[in-house]
Amino acid sequence: MQSGGFISLKMEKTVSLHTLGCKLNYSETSTIASNFNQKGFKLKPFGESSDIFVLNTCSVTDNADKECRQIIRSVLNNNPDTYVIVTGCYAQLQPDEISGIGGVDLVLGTNEKFKLFDYADNFQKKSLSCVFTSPIKEATDFEYAYSSDVDSRTRAFLKIQDGCDYNCSFCTIPLARGKSRSQPVYEVTQNARKLLDLGYQEIVLTGVNTGDYISDAGEKKYRLIDVLYELEKLNIPRIRISSIEPNLLSDEIIQLVKSSEKFCKHFHIPLQSGDSETLKLMRRRYNKDYYENLLYKLNEEIPNIGIGVDVIVGFPQESDERFNNTFGFLESLPISYLHVFSYSERRKTHAASLPGSVNISARKERSRILRELSNKKRFNFYQTNVNKTHNVLFETAKEDGYIYGFTENYIKVRVQASEGFENKILPVGITKTDSYHFCEALCNEMVLS
Repeated sequence: MQSGGFISLKMEKTVSLHTLGCKLNYSETSTIASNFNQKGFKLKPFGESSDIFVLNTCSVTDNADKECRQIIRSVLNNNPDTYVIVTGCYAQLQPDEISGIGGVDLVLGTNEKFKLFDYADNFQKKSLSCVFTSPIKEATDFEYAYSSDVDSRTRAFLKIQDGCDYNCSFCTIPLARGKSRSQPVYEVTQNARKLLDLGYQEIVLTGVNTGDYISDAGEKKYRLIDVLYELEKLNIPRIRISSIEPNLLSDEIIQLVKSSEKFCKHFHIPLQSGDSETLKLMRRRYNKDYYENLLYKLNEEIPNIGIGVDVIVGFPQESDERFNNTFGFLESLPISYLHVFSYSERRKTHAASLPGSVNISARKERSRILRELSNKKRFNFYQTNVNKTHNVLFETAKEDGYIYGFTENYIKVRVQASEGFENKILPVGITKTDSYHFCEALCNEMVLS
């Protein structure tokens, strides 16, 4: 029996889903999974055979594209009868590449992602792929989404913004996700309340360009700071801001995070390059002096703050000298860790047409060097927190007998597992760190008594 464009619940079809890319993608996959669950489909872990497989893709790098194709082929090799749906950024940008893989049934673009059941045709396999992708200028709707940590229900990643109006020369996100758009403030607070009711202790605000949040309500325009003020009124134990562009991290946001007990003392602030000429070629909206002043201001205003940094190596015309400028700049900054990316040529971007390509081996070596610097930075940051007390949100106990969690300034700690710790925020004293992976800690005696 069929009804409403999907399989009857009595048939109890199974579905597995997988995500590539950012936290925003994970939140959207989680929402798609919830939609399947509400319609009576049985969710199965990725890797197990299922009647339907959904892959939400990323297209930030060429490796992401390759991984997408490899996963599709692997799923079909193990289960050739599964109905394969591919969506996400890669599906929007290169639908023909995906539909050309034998066995793919449905390719959905950005505007079609959350309308999956309108296109699936009862999930019956056909000889040819069906492709539904609208021009990206039509992607104007905002779709609510959230996800939780992989192995716990402690932190929820709440999508409040999508798309991007920036024009960085290396980036395909505006082509894949469209113009910047945001969820109305009242909906953000409503959804935050729902997450609290589900038991989450921390809400992480996510988006493509979260700092560019802007929502009209009558004659008033709400920006990110307005959302933060509204969320602070709620009974949320912890609020964390995900990645935010340096030019959008305002003094008002800094002061709110400084003064509030709810906001985590942690920012992730993309840099991309520490070389002035490379920053210009990247079309970034700040220079080295601005970035440096911002980071020292943050450390002065919020002592012991955790700061993560995105950086790209191997951008066109990045000579040894320019890379050394980046290394020296990062080494001098008061930061906690790096996320390092090797530059990847992306079709339809300005950077792809620039001369002075850096060979792959040099990109890999520069990436290795900066990852070593990141390990050093993280270890040193951890060391400065030894013998200090922090509040930790504990996750799920592991088989090694420990339970892990994160401090408000994003230090990963572990303590001996004990009943009642999971999904609790507890004060701990950090005792030592032997690596850049985590710190050892003890719960305060008052907690254990």
